[in-house]
Amino acid sequence: MTAVSAPSTLARREARRFHLFVSPWVIGFVLFSAGPILGAIVLSFMDWNLLQPPKWVGFANYVRMVNDPEFWESIGNTVEYGVGSVALGVTFTLLLALLLNQPLRLQGLFRTVMYLPSVVSGLATALLWLNILHPDYGLINKVLASFGIQGPGWLASQEWAIPGLVLMSVWGAGNTIVIYLAGLQGIPKTLYEAAEIDGAGWWRRFWSVTVPMMSPVIFFNVVTGFIAALQSYVLILVMTEGGPGNATMVLGLYIYRHAFVYFDMGYAATLSWAMFVLVIAVTAIQFSLARRWVHYEFK
Repeated sequence: MTAVSAPSTLARREARRFHLFVSPWVIGFVLFSAGPILGAIVLSFMDWNLLQPPKWVGFANYVRMVNDPEFWESIGNTVEYGVGSVALGVTFTLLLALLLNQPLRLQGLFRTVMYLPSVVSGLATALLWLNILHPDYGLINKVLASFGIQGPGWLASQEWAIPGLVLMSVWGAGNTIVIYLAGLQGIPKTLYEAAEIDGAGWWRRFWSVTVPMMSPVIFFNVVTGFIAALQSYVLILVMTEGGPGNATMVLGLYIYRHAFVYFDMGYAATLSWAMFVLVIAVTAIQFSLARRWVHYEFK
């Protein structure tokens, strides 16, 4: 009888410890995530300006959103920024990780230098890139001018504002580089040796060994990169405030403007759910396409 009850007592004790340690996260999730999410659902059916009691308006906010041309323009800007920043970021950081994975002198120093921008505050990053992308005295246009090329207006131009923000988005990609480095160091060297014996050059080894073995890591960075890019607005708010015109009015900034500039909280909540649907849709598309190019190694 004692032998049977002892494991049961130990199991109950471990269960209590588990619930004790997980309770702070559960309480925080209920109070700061689940609660606001449920509140946003209710708020999206109301008209509320923070000063007067909320007024139930039914689906009026959703009808307004569907017929709002600025909303659709912000969706287009958001997708353009997301595709550009993820495509450039994933490619550029993978190349940097390949270089930083080489057995070079001062390798640790180079890795530290590449990671440092990711810990710089957002405001400092915005101010730095405002100067780098300045059409008159910016660093990029000065370099282009040294080759006799007339630089674009960047953030002052409706055509080049989004590309300028895409360039800026690569600046703080240190975390992505670290993830790539971890993936590269997990590839067995025997695969490269076998490919080299078969006569494969560096490009064939990269395309036939590195890319397939790194595809789960690339997929992870693409998914998380898209989720982060579709929700970006803080640096864009500081750098352009959605201008020139509405060229950089992404969805996150459009939500911020309605919530904290116009105090139209009901419509802002509706736009927030539109962002949620957009993120889910883009992520679902990525997962549906992943089976065609992501390869997992099963041992």
